[in-house]
Formats: sequence, structure tokens, C-alpha cells
Amino acid sequence: MHNSFEDPGAVAARLTGRAAKGERRLSGTLAEVTLDNGRVVMVKRGDGDRAARAEAAGLRWLAEAGTVRIPTVRGQDGPWLVTDRVATGRPGAEAAQRLGRELAALHTAGAPAFGAPPPGGPEDACIGLAPMRNVTGPDWPRWYAEHRVLPYLRRAVDEGTVRGTEARIVERVCERLPELAGPAEPPARLHGDLWNGNVLWGADGHAWLIDPAAHGGHRETDLAMLHLFGCPHLDRILDGYQETAPLADGWPHRIGVHQLFPLLVHAVLFGRGYAEQALAAAESALTS
Repeated sequence: MHNSFEDPGAVAARLTGRAAKGERRLSGTLAEVTLDNGRVVMVKRGDGDRAARAEAAGLRWLAEAGTVRIPTVRGQDGPWLVTDRVATGRPGAEAAQRLGRELAALHTAGAPAFGAPPPGGPEDACIGLAPMRNVTGPDWPRWYAEHRVLPYLRRAVDEGTVRGTEARIVERVCERLPELAGPAEPPARLHGDLWNGNVLWGADGHAWLIDPAAHGGHRETDLAMLHLFGCPHLDRILDGYQETAPLADGWPHRIGVHQLFPLLVHAVLFGRGYAEQALAAAESALTS
């Protein structure tokens, strides 16, 4: 039986079967726990059972591809998730190029459909603190509009973050997605929330990915998110990616299309500044 008020050390002991020897609180929802065998684990209290289940399933699904390094899931119960800790170092150009190659291989590992949740993951998942539905669709443009852009646009309009008159430009992008999306791509295995904060530069010289919102999607969406918030050695990541699985011609012009989803999620969570960025991205998608 889980208890959301349980001590992180007790959670780690219960889910790993090892006694906890030390504990360091990193925030109200995250702690580092040292076990009696010397292993250090991260104990995270998610926003309820569904969020923790989605994250655990996503980490396992990404790890199964055997490409990018992903922390091992040691246990999940109710809102609690226990994973190995990544010892961090400094970003390096070589690690970045390798991450690009590994990310390309991860995407190529594929997914059953656009919107497919990870095996064992809930349909009603989340991205950060926002709800995200993993509902499948037959083609990317229609699925992306219906399940990744319009739900957040509607909520932003309802909450007054985007004016009704402004929403029309995003709706126009959605209508034109079949022509704006570029050549058809098979569903890729996406991290789904690939901003710089979810890339850890390991002391082992490798990049590691954490906190996914994993699902089947378009591979350019992960790369657009890396562009959105910046990432060390991004040019080297892209070089490594292109070496392994070259992107379709014109992909830089489609970055704004793929950034609409994360920008509207941020508009819903954090307000008007991100709404203005989303409208600018929509404008650029229509004119590039």
C-alpha cells in the first residue's frame, strides 16, 4: 500500500529491497537516497499515480531501444518513482555528437502509431504539469492538430491567455499541416519533452535523458524542442543525428510547426509570454 507522505528513504527501501543509509532532499518532490550496497537512487513523488506510471513506462520504453542512456527504473508505486541517479559532469562536443547519433537511433526504433503510449503507460498521461492524451491517429498532420495543438489552444483561449481573434492563426497552421509537414514519416519513438533540462551530461562522458513524456510522434518534434530552449553543442547533436538518419529537406523551416505544441503547453502553464511565442511560431510556419 503506498503512502504519498512516506519518507523517501522508506520508499527507496520498500521499492528496491535495500536498506536506506542516507538521504538528501533536493526539493519538495525529489530526494537522493544512498542504499546499503552503495547505489544512489533518485526518489521522485509525481503528481499522482498516473504521472508516475507514465514516466516509468516511458523510461523503460526508451531504454528498451538500447540507444540513448536512460536511468534504470528501480520501482514505481502510486505517485512514487525510484530510478538510478546519474552522476553528472560537463557537456562536451564529443558526447553531444554521440547523443545525436543515439537520438536518431532511438527515433528509428519506432512506435506502433502516432500518439501510441509506451507499453504499460496510461492513455491519459502528462507533459510536465499539463495533461497529455496518448490517443492514436492514422496520419501525423491530423493527429498532431487534434491531440497536440488544439487542446492546449482551446484551453489557452478559455483562460484568456490567447485572444479568440489570435487563435485563428494557429488554427490556420492546423488546417495547412498536410502541406506544411513535409514528407510523410513513420511514427518515431519520442522522448516527448526534450528540452535542455532533461538532458544530463554524465560524468561517464555520455548524455543521459530523464523525465520523458514518451509517445509515438514525428522525430522533428524532439529536435524542435531542443532548439526551443537551447542546448549545449546543439550543432554537434544535429551533426551526429544527420550522420545517422538524415532529416528530410526543409526541416529547419518546419521547426516552428513542431514548436507549437510545447509553446502552447507552456502558455497554459505559465502564461502570456509563451502564448506570444506560439503565435510568432505559427506566423513563421505560415510564411517560411
